[in-house]
Amino acid sequence: MRQMTKMNFLRLAFLIAIMVVSGLAHAQQATERLAVRILGDKASGFEFILAEMDSPSDAFRLEDANSKIRITGNSDNSLAMGLNYYLRHYAHVHVSWFASEPVDVLETLVPVGDHPVSCTCSVDDRFFLNYCTYGYTMPWWGWDEWERFIDWMALNGINMPLALTGQEAVWYEVWKDFGMNDLEIRSFFSGPAHLPWHRMANLDGFQGPLPMSFIESQKELQTKILARERELNMHPVLPAFSGHIPSQIAASHPECDVKRLSPWCGFEPTYFLNPNDPLFAEIQAAFIAKQTELYGTDHLYGLDPFNEMDPPSWDEQYLFDVSSNIYHALESVDPKAQWVQMGWIFYYKSKQWTNERVRKYLEGSPKEGLVLLDYFCERAEVNRQTEQFFGYPYIWCYLGNFGGNTMLVGDLNQLNQKLNAAFDDGKNMVGIGSTLEAFDCSPQIYEFLFERAWDRSTTVEQWVDDWAMMRVGADNHDVQAAWQLLNKEVYKDWSFYGKGTQMVARPTFKGHGTYYTKTEFSYNNDSLLSACRMLLKNPSERDGYNYDLVNLYSQWLGNYFNEVRDTFTQAYINRDVVAMKAAKDKANSIIDLSDELLSTHPSFMLGKWIADARAMGNTSEEKDYYEINARTLLTIWGGPVLNDYANRMWGGLVKRYYGQRWNRFFDTAIQAVENGEQVDEDQFSKDLSVFERQWTEQHDSYPATVQGTTFDVAKKIDHWIEENY
Repeated sequence: MRQMTKMNFLRLAFLIAIMVVSGLAHAQQATERLAVRILGDKASGFEFILAEMDSPSDAFRLEDANSKIRITGNSDNSLAMGLNYYLRHYAHVHVSWFASEPVDVLETLVPVGDHPVSCTCSVDDRFFLNYCTYGYTMPWWGWDEWERFIDWMALNGINMPLALTGQEAVWYEVWKDFGMNDLEIRSFFSGPAHLPWHRMANLDGFQGPLPMSFIESQKELQTKILARERELNMHPVLPAFSGHIPSQIAASHPECDVKRLSPWCGFEPTYFLNPNDPLFAEIQAAFIAKQTELYGTDHLYGLDPFNEMDPPSWDEQYLFDVSSNIYHALESVDPKAQWVQMGWIFYYKSKQWTNERVRKYLEGSPKEGLVLLDYFCERAEVNRQTEQFFGYPYIWCYLGNFGGNTMLVGDLNQLNQKLNAAFDDGKNMVGIGSTLEAFDCSPQIYEFLFERAWDRSTTVEQWVDDWAMMRVGADNHDVQAAWQLLNKEVYKDWSFYGKGTQMVARPTFKGHGTYYTKTEFSYNNDSLLSACRMLLKNPSERDGYNYDLVNLYSQWLGNYFNEVRDTFTQAYINRDVVAMKAAKDKANSIIDLSDELLSTHPSFMLGKWIADARAMGNTSEEKDYYEINARTLLTIWGGPVLNDYANRMWGGLVKRYYGQRWNRFFDTAIQAVENGEQVDEDQFSKDLSVFERQWTEQHDSYPATVQGTTFDVAKKIDHWIEENY
């Protein structure tokens, strides 16, 4: 009997060993495949070892071994992060989050040195994405874009991505089972670029019905996304039912407790099924079952009632009951479920969400079943205003961008201070993350943020020097000085809603024409010009260098447009037509030069956005439909409130949309002065609205591939500045 016990033990130990070795092989193969996708044949210079580390947290170690770089880590995520740490700080190779931006060539393997380098992650969870990113950046992505992006996430140590693609396929089946027909269901959904706000219950049916071909293609895409994310040791956050129902369900269940939420940004109020109603748990169970069947589960669910809207009641007991019933409905179908709730609602309506209401709402769920995303920590750390969410676990998040606005924002020095403070005294902080609304024009901020979770030893100055070397591929004092100047004197502002240059603002004589174009910036534009010129004097073939020239020079031109607009306004006040025409000519030079420069890089091109949207369609009608949806989001957005919220400096958009708006304004003002009249700005605004809406419905073509050479156009712009500034 004792012999049999020993035999069984040995067999068990053998089986465990087989399983462990199999797991190790799988992990190493996953990381090796990532390295090949990123580096090609140069991936053979790396050896990946999955092993236990001297830490319960994710960790990696770099060292030289047999003419290779050995990367040891205790997870796929750790191995990928270790690879990127080496590429960034030793080889000065950058991997962008965009598939359209090529990876720098790894010329040689730089030795790590005599001593291994080790990093241990300070937090368990590294969260990424925002509902809105799926509208402002990702609606037209295919597998090529997703594959690169998932690799980028792994390389930056992200292990908790928000995974919302393809949920309409789940809802389609659920609502069909509840008695709705095909057209009713697809008409409930919005157009692809506006799906984030439908998913958050802010609007229904805008630019619907959603084509069935889109629903099916996104289901297939989500399957591939989740498989790759899980392969790389990520735990995707999938959606769950938060109470948002179609009007047909409300009408067919008059006995149920259904309320209409407060209207959002001019759209019709949506329907909310109170979680205390038995139908809520029934729908939740149906959705989770169908979603798990299609996509599996990691037991993490993003579930966000009342985003930027008032709940049916502010009574504390009501809020407790809502939370409690949501959690228990989720737990009843998945006992391992963890609810991931964005804390944005507590910031956005902070006057209504008092600490007493926040506390009561949170107490409806157990602490082990809920994690909060502190959404906008660079500006307002809600955890510090709520006694660290009253002991509930939370993830410290940097937002960084609204609507895809292309403005130079984000202060690394302040971000570093805030992160250090969060790491030091965030007793129930379980992670860090970013909740960016779109991939913006300051990628270094996000890469710095996630590396800080793994390495707090490198100074900001050294990190910026290494970033500068990545942009040009060499140790270059002038380029490093340019980036240090940018870091100290230009990157001083935090993002906020609708930041944009005057060039992309709705025309007006003073201020900015809509609430969602805030044109103010706190730095000296001459400092930005100095950095631009330092870069221009040190050319490089790297894509990152070209990206920076486009990004920085276009920002300078956009800032300078403010002064030219003010000159035009003063000439109008003085009734000086000659000066008005001169200012108009100068403004058009800025518009034309900006558009020409932006069109030299794929990350700044309207034509690519439109081409990607049209590529979604299987018929000419579908292609036109997607293009209208794509144009609408970037410009008028869709409601009477959000015009220009998603403003951005993009080639094609600057000249043929923003430029046309300004020229209509300039010509109206000049004609008024010539006729001895004043401009009727209210009437002009109404007329402009007609132009804006008509533009969204056009199908004129825009270049989808780069036009010209970045360096040559940047030199042309710099020469123009010398003569005109």
